[in-house]
Amino acid sequence: MALAEDGQQGLQAALSCPFDLIISDVEMPHLDGFGLCELLKGNPKTKGIPVIILSSLNTDDDIDRGFKVGAAAYISKADAQSQLSRTIEKVLEESRFHHTHTILVVEDSPTIRSMVKKGLEEAGFQVITAENGKAAVKLLQRARPDLILSDIEMPEMNGIDLCRKLHDDPDLAAIPFVIMSTISDRATMRRMIQWGAASYLVKPFNLDQLVITIEKLLSDHFLILLKERERLDTEQRMMLASITSLITALEARDLYTRGHSEEVARLVAEMARSMNASQEEMDSLGIAGRLHDLGKIGVPDSILLKPGRLSEEEFAVIKQHPVIGASILGSIPSIKPLLPVILHHHERYDGKGYPDGLKGMQIVLRARMTAVADTYHALVSDRPYRRGMDRDKAIGIIEEVRGTQLCPECVDVFKDMMKNMPESHRQWISGKEFHPLSSCGEMRNSSQFS
Repeated sequence: MALAEDGQQGLQAALSCPFDLIISDVEMPHLDGFGLCELLKGNPKTKGIPVIILSSLNTDDDIDRGFKVGAAAYISKADAQSQLSRTIEKVLEESRFHHTHTILVVEDSPTIRSMVKKGLEEAGFQVITAENGKAAVKLLQRARPDLILSDIEMPEMNGIDLCRKLHDDPDLAAIPFVIMSTISDRATMRRMIQWGAASYLVKPFNLDQLVITIEKLLSDHFLILLKERERLDTEQRMMLASITSLITALEARDLYTRGHSEEVARLVAEMARSMNASQEEMDSLGIAGRLHDLGKIGVPDSILLKPGRLSEEEFAVIKQHPVIGASILGSIPSIKPLLPVILHHHERYDGKGYPDGLKGMQIVLRARMTAVADTYHALVSDRPYRRGMDRDKAIGIIEEVRGTQLCPECVDVFKDMMKNMPESHRQWISGKEFHPLSSCGEMRNSSQFS
């Protein structure tokens, strides 16, 4: 918090330090509150700071003037005790809301584009602009606004075509689309609403009206997204419970692979942690790790549990388990981002893996990470065709296939993670003492050791 004796001192303080809120009197020497507010709103550094005017001047003309120069609220000093605290909370809440939302303004007139941008920025919104629909589409490839405000009549691509194009794109259709146009006939308005517009403003419009409309749309949109997120979270919990049952059923068939999916999930999540990934990314990778071998539920016991070497025909069946897993999970919307992990965790860095023979960076990072975790846990686990080996020997084998079977960067991440992992965390990844029942060259015909 900082104090200033007059408007001039207040202006200098605001220019030197980013404040969340400014409360100003009107009657002050050197620079009064109206002049201060006007200068703050005219300066790019301070125009987003909300201003509350607190004054004994409380005529309608004074209040109107305060709002015209950009004040967020105007309170009479006589009402300060009952209104000031509540008004501060409200203004700060609105300011935080505005600062977290980006508006795309699509308008071919530089004057109107600049005026709308300035008004929205003064209200605290982040604003990006495009001169026509074609430029907007290009911009949307690298930026995702929370709301789009567009004119209709523009060169290259008009607002109607832009609205229809975005409405037909599942990734962009959820962004609220607001029309601002001089066209005021009801038929056009109805067509635009039918094609996906959330609101229609007729030019010339009041900037305060625009801000209020945007606030309302974003608030409603936020609530809708929140409910949708809750629905998806519920769907995902139910889906994961069902899939966990499937994995339990799969692992119940095979004593040797019991717990393998869970351990791979923990390993790949730890790798993500060591790469400074977000908690959301770690959770996502953990889910992918649990699901990576789900397709083995479609492999007959006679092949999955066979203790000896597989025939070419049997190995061809085993190689289908990533495709089977992806097919089982493909219809679940919330799992779709994880499908490349399920489908490609047996691809090799040198291109000799399966099912698609992808090579190097063609394999998504998540799948490359999962391949390392999967390979390590397969090496330290007992299998029908061999006994699990100890931790150091498994890491040594992983080093040998660095750059051929496994991604070099992911192997390095894994090694560093293992070296730096606290001893207490190693209990669940320690391998058994190695008892060679078969040579490493007889690893079930597989291009990987799992």
